[in-house]
Amino acid sequence: MLLDALIFIAGVFAWTIVEYVIHGVLGHAHRTFVTGLHEVHHRDPRAVFALGAWIPTAVVLIGALAWFGWAPGVIFYGGIVCGFTIYEYLHYRIHFARPSCAAEERLRARHLAHHTREPDAIFGVTTRLWDVMFGTEPEPARMRELAAAGARVPVLTGHSNLGRIYRSMRSRIAAS
Repeated sequence: MLLDALIFIAGVFAWTIVEYVIHGVLGHAHRTFVTGLHEVHHRDPRAVFALGAWIPTAVVLIGALAWFGWAPGVIFYGGIVCGFTIYEYLHYRIHFARPSCAAEERLRARHLAHHTREPDAIFGVTTRLWDVMFGTEPEPARMRELAAAGARVPVLTGHSNLGRIYRSMRSRIAAS
């Protein structure tokens, strides 16, 4: 049981490097399948660009559970999916809600500094660890200035594209 918990926690931690690679490397540093989707999110932060990843992520998790049960690799992958869920929740809150605590306030200021002032840096949304490790976090004085600017960005109002997609699916189901 303890080993399973540690494997799960390792998966949650592994998500943070996956997040950094998807955002920083695939979304910004190189032109990839992620770049276009991510550019839409930068133009309109209401656009949830990871939306298309949820179905294949869930299918893989359900399939792995059905095929392998609670094997260590499945537990690890479950941790990654949990990290992805935390990321999605925090990322939505960063754009659409007032911070509920000091940690969330810091994450919000950093991410909005990335959106408004420093699109080629500050790629971590749930942690700054990989920005520090890979040198994509600006120097401390510059980071304080950027975070202050990010903190001044107002909370978005209205709906994300998630609501539009949900309403569109609901109307298609009702029409059939």
